[in-house]
Amino acid sequence: MMNLDDHEVFAALDGENLLAEIESLPDQLAATWGLAQTLDLPAWRGLRQVVIAGMGVSALGGDLLAAYAASLCALPVIVLRDYTLPAWAYGPETLVICASYAGYTEEVLAILEQAVGRSCRFLTITTGGLLAEAARQTGATLWLYERSERTSQFYAALGYAFGLPLAVFARLGLIPDPVAELAEAVASMRAQQVTLGAAVPIRLNEAKRLAGQCLGRWLTVWGSDHLVPVARYWKAQLNLIAKTPAQFEALPEGDHNTLAGVSNPAGMLGNTMMLFLRGKSCQPRNQLRVNLTKERLMLEGLGTDFFNAKGETVLAQMFSALHFGDYLAYYLALAYGVDPNPTGPVEELKAHLLETA
Repeated sequence: MMNLDDHEVFAALDGENLLAEIESLPDQLAATWGLAQTLDLPAWRGLRQVVIAGMGVSALGGDLLAAYAASLCALPVIVLRDYTLPAWAYGPETLVICASYAGYTEEVLAILEQAVGRSCRFLTITTGGLLAEAARQTGATLWLYERSERTSQFYAALGYAFGLPLAVFARLGLIPDPVAELAEAVASMRAQQVTLGAAVPIRLNEAKRLAGQCLGRWLTVWGSDHLVPVARYWKAQLNLIAKTPAQFEALPEGDHNTLAGVSNPAGMLGNTMMLFLRGKSCQPRNQLRVNLTKERLMLEGLGTDFFNAKGETVLAQMFSALHFGDYLAYYLALAYGVDPNPTGPVEELKAHLLETA
């Protein structure tokens, strides 16, 4: 295990300086909001439903927006991770947002083609690639943003994946102006990261300590309400950055099935870690469920721990928890002695699919 207090050797593993990308998330989110105010957007009216099509971080941005907008937006918001638009998505009453970081995601390209054929209203969000070309050819509204100069990794673009669709919703009047909440989310991340940086020793660094607890264990991240997509994001970042198996669970559903799965195989249960996300804006009964579920699993001999999301608002709690998950995945990668950047199996499969298209 690498000594996580010896931060001067981090660069030896982190060749693309992913840490700088993680540290810049508050700035990225703030800058994205400013960028979105300068981009062209038709004054669409009469919308009845919204589909956000994406994979990976683009879909996770959609999940976060759907969760945030659930109590604010009168329209149903569906995040689609597949090749086919549902039958109800047709005509100008449907807005389809197609998002892909590099612009080569074949599932998203398929959805754009169908949206055009069904006369939906549609918007594309990307850094370029085939999606940008298709948008220009079909007349789709195209929102472009620049790739990072520090790293080529798509999973370091969360600020764009969430912030740009958020601005679409706000500018179309689908949700109230989120500027105040956005500012608190940025401030909460900046305040929290003072204690999470590479130079902060383990005894004072919660992310480094939790990474040590997670070492050598199969991880499950639990969340409720607006923290469910955050749990999913942690799962994805642990996979991509730490190269470790992980899954996520949603409460209250997990208490109706997953909670029973704590008997077999007995020899494996001691090598698990259940991480529970808590936030003061979560539904009170779900807050109780988090506490009782953790207690039950702990008594069954499974490793457990909490993370308490910082901030007073839903958006601040979501992003303080998201940002902590980035640091956790990064330090766990270093603890395992692996480069946090490459995603070889993911890219190899994409390339193979491209060859067979």
